[in-house]
Amino acid sequence: MNIVPFIIALAIFILGMFLFGLAFSVTVFQGAIFIAGILAISLALAIPFHFLRN
Repeated sequence: MNIVPFIIALAIFILGMFLFGLAFSVTVFQGAIFIAGILAISLALAIPFHFLRN
């Protein structure tokens, strides 16, 4: 049942991309939002590396 972690990782990856774009359009907390996007994408890549390996 590897589809559930994949769907979760994909959703977190898309959220991270959204946070990247949002960081350039807001007027406050640009750095914090951008770093949150980096952390979200890092987490989205870590899920398949750790949970979906055989």
